[in-house]
Amino acid sequence: MIRRRVVVSGEVQGVFFRDTCRRTAEASGVAGWVRNLPDGTVEAVFEGEPERVRQLVDWAHTGPPSATVDAVSVREEEPEGLTGFEIRPTAGRF
Repeated sequence: MIRRRVVVSGEVQGVFFRDTCRRTAEASGVAGWVRNLPDGTVEAVFEGEPERVRQLVDWAHTGPPSATVDAVSVREEEPEGLTGFEIRPTAGRF
């Protein structure tokens, strides 16, 4: 089990990035979450088997067809044992 946190920049909000990410993760058996950040980026956490998490990280470099990904930062983290995959509210909004 591994965990990766990714932050994706470019034209990634308003293009179904989060929903496509959720569906892709669920189909791959990867747990975690995804959310928009106030600066226009998208943040996601992927937990699961190494090869499946790597596939999701690779997917984040392209995203859905309507997205334009300029950059992806990836950080290794300790797994928390997440189950399921969710779309979280935008960070910093109440």
